[in-house]
Amino acid sequence: MSSDRSGVTGDLFRKAAGRFATGITIATVVDPQGAPHGLTVNSFTSVSLEPPLILVCIAHAAVTVESFRTAKYFGINILACDQRELSDHFARKGHDRFANIDWVPGETGVPLLPGVLAAMECEVHSTVRAGDHDIFLGEVVGIAVEDKRPLLYWASGYHTL
Repeated sequence: MSSDRSGVTGDLFRKAAGRFATGITIATVVDPQGAPHGLTVNSFTSVSLEPPLILVCIAHAAVTVESFRTAKYFGINILACDQRELSDHFARKGHDRFANIDWVPGETGVPLLPGVLAAMECEVHSTVRAGDHDIFLGEVVGIAVEDKRPLLYWASGYHTL
């Protein structure tokens, strides 16, 4: 492999990064007025066991990013294999993503979605600006886990185990 970066385009980088299979999450938050916001995210990972930390990356262009920047807490909803429609719904732009969507407020008030593999409530630990995204590090303060199969994303498409 060459270390010459002159041929690294955004499309080529996206294609290469897409070769890494990921789970799919919906990151959620409430704004200062109490309205729920969320979006489909696959750039999520665990960071630390002690304390329990995760990270999620949200694009600066996302309409919800400002709500995440001002929130004390956010939620991570890890999708099950039967929740592709939910992933598509929260990925689409230009509509109220919580219209006609069932959810419950967690202990911290963040929106949690029913039927997910796992739901985590996170307190914002720190935020890092990186390229065209913000990286939100969150300390997990609440968890619910179900025994289901995951919804996966690989090579620009959905897959299941």
